[in-house]
Amino acid sequence: MSEAHEQGKTRAEKARRAGRRFSDGVTSVLADLRAIDGAVYAAVAATPTPALDTRLRRLSAAADHSKISFGIAAALALAPGRPRRAAALGVGAVAMASATANLLGKRLVRRSRPDREAARVIIDRHVPMPTSASFPSGHTASAVAFASAVGYVLPPAALPLTALACAVGYSRVHTGVHYPGDVLAGAILGATTATTVLTLALTQQNTIRFRR
Repeated sequence: MSEAHEQGKTRAEKARRAGRRFSDGVTSVLADLRAIDGAVYAAVAATPTPALDTRLRRLSAAADHSKISFGIAAALALAPGRPRRAAALGVGAVAMASATANLLGKRLVRRSRPDREAARVIIDRHVPMPTSASFPSGHTASAVAFASAVGYVLPPAALPLTALACAVGYSRVHTGVHYPGDVLAGAILGATTATTVLTLALTQQNTIRFRR
């Protein structure tokens, strides 16, 4: 057997070992992150918050199917100019975020919903447990996407809408239907889809101006 062949085998073996070490490292990190995620979920479930329970349950239910965002968009659409444009872009961002979360993210990851009974989430917090996968949070993705898109067009609305989106995201953990990691992923997805929608809208606007 030639020396070149032996060297090739040695390099291939080193590459395999490096690949295994990388894979084992990634697996270990993901396991640690899941442990932290579960611990934060359990801590929220175990913390008594009687003044917040009913309010956050109602907020979580009101955010189903982006009803809050669509209601705000309807109000904005009544005013011509920037508010109406903000409403249109916000609805577009919600549509993209929802589709990406539900048709792509949930089907790819397929994370099981939290065991709300095992975590002893009190009944006063309960909303119906969705049958879809847990990762990412579609409610959070849509709320953040709407806040980001509308806030870009109407800066005074950015802070209150962002605060509302954060409250919606937390409500999903508080009511026991999502892990914190699901909400974080949903927020990142929402911000990303809003950026995409805004970029497409600006590109189209610039194209129209150029043609004129």
